[in-house]
Amino acid sequence: MESAKIRLHGLSEVKEFVNAASKCDFDIDIYYNRVIIDAKSILGILSMDLSRELNVDYAGYNEEFEAVLDKFSTGSRVA
Repeated sequence: MESAKIRLHGLSEVKEFVNAASKCDFDIDIYYNRVIIDAKSILGILSMDLSRELNVDYAGYNEEFEAVLDKFSTGSRVA
C-alpha cells in the first residue's frame, strides 16, 4: 500500500484527479480524519472539505495516476 498527501482546489482539479483514478484497475481511497471516499467518485470527493490536505492510499501503479499525484502532492509520499 502506498500513500500520498494531496490538495485539490476546485472542480477542474477534482475532475482531473477522478479521471486519472478511474483509469486504474486497483482500489484508491481518499480520506481525512474518519471520512473515507472512493477516489473514483467525483461526488464523493466534492462532498469532502477541499480546504484540507487529503490522504490517498492505493495499491498499484499507473503512470498517468502517478503524474497526477505528483501534480497535486503536498510533498509527502510513502511507499
